[in-house]
Amino acid sequence: MSLSPQWLDELRARLTLSTIVGRTTKLTKKGREYAACCPFHNEKSPSFYVNDEKGFYHCFGCGAHGDAIRWLTDQRGMGFMDAVKDLAAEAGLEVPAPDPQSAQRAQQQAGLHDVMAAAQAFFVGQLAGAEGAKARAYLSTRGFDAATCQRFGFGYAPEGRQALKAALRQFPEPLLIEAGLRIVVEDADGNKREPYDRFRGRLMLPIEDARGRVIAFGGRILDKTKTDAPKYLNSPDTPLFDKGRTLYNLHRAGPVSRQSGRLVVVEGYMDAIAMSAGGFGECVAPLGTALTERQLEMAWRLVETPVLCFDGDAAGQRAAMRAITRALPLLRPAHSLSIVRMPEGLDPDDLLRAQGPKAMEALLSNAASLLDTLWAHERDALPLTTPEAKAGLKARLMEHVNTIADEDIKALYRRELTDRFSAFAFPQRQNIPFAPRAQAPRAAQGKMVNGRWTREPPVPTSPLPETAARLRRGAGRSQREKHFAVLSAGLMRHPQEIARNAEALCLIAREDARIDVLLDHLDGGGVLEMGAIATIWAEHGLPLPSPDDWAGLTFGFLDDTRPAQQARDELAEMVMLVAEREAVELAFGEATKRYERELSDDAGAEQERLRKRKLEFEARLRHMGHANEQDGDIIPPEPNDTQPE
Repeated sequence: MSLSPQWLDELRARLTLSTIVGRTTKLTKKGREYAACCPFHNEKSPSFYVNDEKGFYHCFGCGAHGDAIRWLTDQRGMGFMDAVKDLAAEAGLEVPAPDPQSAQRAQQQAGLHDVMAAAQAFFVGQLAGAEGAKARAYLSTRGFDAATCQRFGFGYAPEGRQALKAALRQFPEPLLIEAGLRIVVEDADGNKREPYDRFRGRLMLPIEDARGRVIAFGGRILDKTKTDAPKYLNSPDTPLFDKGRTLYNLHRAGPVSRQSGRLVVVEGYMDAIAMSAGGFGECVAPLGTALTERQLEMAWRLVETPVLCFDGDAAGQRAAMRAITRALPLLRPAHSLSIVRMPEGLDPDDLLRAQGPKAMEALLSNAASLLDTLWAHERDALPLTTPEAKAGLKARLMEHVNTIADEDIKALYRRELTDRFSAFAFPQRQNIPFAPRAQAPRAAQGKMVNGRWTREPPVPTSPLPETAARLRRGAGRSQREKHFAVLSAGLMRHPQEIARNAEALCLIAREDARIDVLLDHLDGGGVLEMGAIATIWAEHGLPLPSPDDWAGLTFGFLDDTRPAQQARDELAEMVMLVAEREAVELAFGEATKRYERELSDDAGAEQERLRKRKLEFEARLRHMGHANEQDGDIIPPEPNDTQPE
């Protein structure tokens, strides 16, 4: 719908902004303006001002600024057209209809709103009557007082199949059917049978839109003997109601969330009511579906980091992970989710009744970040007792990362999750039995001068003389040795990655003298910089890596035109792949020895499994270092080069 600037100006001119703002925010007259503590951020002294003459509000603390329409969209969480229609009704203006079809649709929806309002009045009246006794008893067991019941509009649908039709006889039956209040069925011959009421014998709860109008109903069954009926029944999608685009309680939670700076998303509408009754009015809930992309955007319009607070059972945690999966592609700067893990077996209502609001506030105040929750979920999803299982963890994490659309956030998630995986998958170096480090005698490291310890140049020794000699010969290199060489060249270009990936490099150092001495230098408290690395290798009699060492392969992290962060990420991935391959190589050697001793089927099967795993890593490494048609076009930097950024 296109609204002309002239019409919008007329709408603003007919409204008094202070009256609209004053309905939810206490204003104090100050000269020709009104002042208040800002509803968009917490403050102790007023910095929020409303000017009726100019028709706008402004906060000098947080910069919030807007007119009457912006107030309803930002402070109440309403959509633009909903805000315009609400204000137009107050101002006595007709909203222009862009075309006959839209005008007809608007008239149809107006009729449906009348039907839903009448149905709500009927259900409320039934709750107060004799037939509503069972529903009133249930509400008392939930601890909902009369004020809560009235505020949320609880009602009761009687058992009769035609009770609602009789009560709403002023409306034609097709309108009741279109509103989702009546059901039409066909018999086996395709003949339509008499329609009947959708909601019968249920506690009724109205579902309202952002403007507070009833657009649907939810009903909870009260007769426990009806095991074949769903416990909760919602209205179907109608011209008024789309469950994937509606958040329950949004029109009440919006103003509260602006005050508290927090929006809590719970699993169901009964939880939202219980939370509101317990003092947490900033609660909303999806309606029988996992949190959708549209609902996430609605929540982000109110706060930048909504809190998911789903049940502590397995179903609740699965719902939280589905919401995280849907949120990842939508993440943008400063917008994310935080997640509360409820105690197992408890929902928010249970916790409030058992432990009180303080316990709930403690949980909400210590919500985990989206990244922390993602890491913990995938880490705990399966046993991680084998190299293959650990590699599977990394693959699952990277699958999640690859769904993020924002490139900056994707890079930061990849780095953080790679670091966590490295720390988890590779134990501390001192705990690795097969990577002993030969330490130089203390006298070779320095001496006492005037009571102070002074370091001296290290003695040119190599802890791995066999591999050092092989590096100097530089002939007959295997694919594996090419990978060691290209890693040395990459670490020379990006020395900060040595400390970051030290644990993984331990698995490689036992086979490569260049990496081994770098880790020794790091262990001794030395600083690793690009120019210093060449000196360290020379002192140990080790040659600089050369393009001839990895002839036929090309790696992006050696390309000077590649962005520095991207090159470092690719180098870290290469380190992980080579380290994991080395771990499998060790396991394969042990399995081979076992098979030679036992000649058993189990030992043979384990050997074959690890052999296939080795081949998988080799294939991934071949893919990473694709064939280079111009060998030698990528060379390591000279020792006096500066670190690219």
